[in-house]
Amino acid sequence: MSGSSAVRFDSVTKRFPGALALEDVSFEVMTGSCHALCGENGAGKSTLGKILAGIYRPDEGRLVVFGRTVTFSGPEDALAAGIGMVHQELAFCENLSVAENLCLGTLPSKGGFLSVARMWRRAEEMLAVIGAVMDAGRRVGDLTTGQQQMLQIAIAVGRGARIIVFDEPTSSLSQHEAEKLYDLIARLRANGVTSIYVSHRMEEIFRLCDTVTVMRDGRHVATKPVTDLNPADLVHMMIGRRLEDYFPNHVTGEPGEELLRVEGLTSPGRFRNVSFSVRAGEVVGFAGLVGAGRSEIAQALFGLDREASGDVWVQGRAMPLRSPAHAMRAGLGLVPEDRKRQGLVLSMSALGNTTLAILHNLARLSFIRHRSERALAASYFERLRVRASGLDATTAGLSGGNQQKLVLAKWLAAKSRVLILDEPTRGVDVGAKAEIHALIDQLAAHGSAVVLISSELPEVLNLSTRILVLREGEIAGELRRAEANQYAVMRLMAGVA
Repeated sequence: MSGSSAVRFDSVTKRFPGALALEDVSFEVMTGSCHALCGENGAGKSTLGKILAGIYRPDEGRLVVFGRTVTFSGPEDALAAGIGMVHQELAFCENLSVAENLCLGTLPSKGGFLSVARMWRRAEEMLAVIGAVMDAGRRVGDLTTGQQQMLQIAIAVGRGARIIVFDEPTSSLSQHEAEKLYDLIARLRANGVTSIYVSHRMEEIFRLCDTVTVMRDGRHVATKPVTDLNPADLVHMMIGRRLEDYFPNHVTGEPGEELLRVEGLTSPGRFRNVSFSVRAGEVVGFAGLVGAGRSEIAQALFGLDREASGDVWVQGRAMPLRSPAHAMRAGLGLVPEDRKRQGLVLSMSALGNTTLAILHNLARLSFIRHRSERALAASYFERLRVRASGLDATTAGLSGGNQQKLVLAKWLAAKSRVLILDEPTRGVDVGAKAEIHALIDQLAAHGSAVVLISSELPEVLNLSTRILVLREGEIAGELRRAEANQYAVMRLMAGVA
């Protein structure tokens, strides 16, 4: 770090219709640093990053970049000032090549015609700067998410960005792809590039960043060196309360009646002979490596696998594995792994998604009773602390944590006694994660049966009454809460005797 300021936010305020996104935010980012921007979903992190990148303009306050007060009319102005952004939601012309996307907006020409040779040469130079190995002629739609992420960085660095905002850059990356990104950020920092790293992942913040700024409810809470903090302190600053407040209570109660029983569940090539039961008041965790069959079992139970066979009873009644409609009528709810593609209709309102599964209950003579619908949705918004400008807010515009709460609200409104939760906290911040954990505990404590599928072992270990470990499509073993630890679960997952 050189000791000089690369960016200074000076009393920045930003309003959207019905919401105050940022209020009087002031702090500095030092040149050559990797500066973390943390907070719950809706805290204002991404809004601040988008103001710096020229996507939004502040309503009040000023932005100082390398000692000069700046006003951007758009991202091109920000990029001209040396500021680029790597977005969480990737946006490319997927039908065009890597070279065409890299040079888009500055396509080289010769005699009024596109110079393909110069375009390819420039694209290869931009990729070489960040050490990315990629075929410049390949169609962008055929790249992996990690490769597309590298492409965004190549565009920013190749066009002279000295400050790069990374907005949740690893949310859709595998661990291998994330490691490549970490190495690249370290190289950029060594070359004097300033990184502003928006993330809720503790391990990334403490690995990559030297300074952290915490936001809460659109306000600046603190800016501190990472060396002065530990993960527990940082979480407390972000959510205003200790994680210990969310220790599960359901584990102290006695399980009730059997609500779900599965015998001999099989799907060719996916899983075989899976048998288990879940009682009222239990959270049964499913652990396993990627490809072990956890999500496939959830989908089969919800009627999404036409090849699945076996016997399933819900609340003592046999349930055919025919369709989601049969599962829903039996009292089953599924929070899927991919909420955006499988759990929500993003173009609909938050209200519409909340009541989607129970519209028949809200209708009279084929007409929806809108007053009852709004009252019902409002009650679940309040219970789950959904942060949105209103019931009619478009779902696509909500944060990941609030979208996940809508999926949960849908099944709570449907009064599902058995809930299958597949990666319920993937891509949400620590505050929303703690709230979802508390809700899972509350559901179990009030007599629901919960199947919890998660790749995060601490989550499974903390919440589960008992844990079923899957390996290669079969149940490798079962661990009671008292005997479950990361070592024991990992041994079963890996097949170590």
